[in-house]
Amino acid sequence: MLLPQSPPGMLHAAMPVRHWLMKSEPEVFSIDDLAKLKGQTTFWDGVRNYQARNLLRDDMKPGDLVLFYHSNAKPPAAAGVAEVVKAARPDPTQFDSKSDHFDPTAKESEPRWYGVEIKYRSKFKQVVSLEAIKAVPALSKMILINRSRLSVQPVTQEEFKTIVKLGG
Repeated sequence: MLLPQSPPGMLHAAMPVRHWLMKSEPEVFSIDDLAKLKGQTTFWDGVRNYQARNLLRDDMKPGDLVLFYHSNAKPPAAAGVAEVVKAARPDPTQFDSKSDHFDPTAKESEPRWYGVEIKYRSKFKQVVSLEAIKAVPALSKMILINRSRLSVQPVTQEEFKTIVKLGG
């Protein structure tokens, strides 16, 4: 499988592509759901952890690549690749009292929660289970396998490439 490519001219030399892992429960939103959307693009909302929020808001940039990870699944596994296509903006669900992600303390003048827009790039031929990830010595330092429950986390370029290769 080839690594997804960003459109020409999208990145500047000063902005290297970074790599991320983003978790979603497949019953809520899966890689297949992303692939079926118009434009195969969605706003990644509902993150309510300050460390993950900071990564979304401060570090993720258009052109960055994402391992789309199915958490709380049997088995939990990396399922494919997406790309960040729009930088962080306030998550509108924090202001919507009918949303499961409503935050009554958030103000539109001082948003608390942010998200980025991602676009589907590819689905793995085979999911790469957490068990398979743990079995690869080169992946032993991944945040994912060191007891992190963080829904958005950085991965190194080598970790990213290794998982993509495992996914076929």
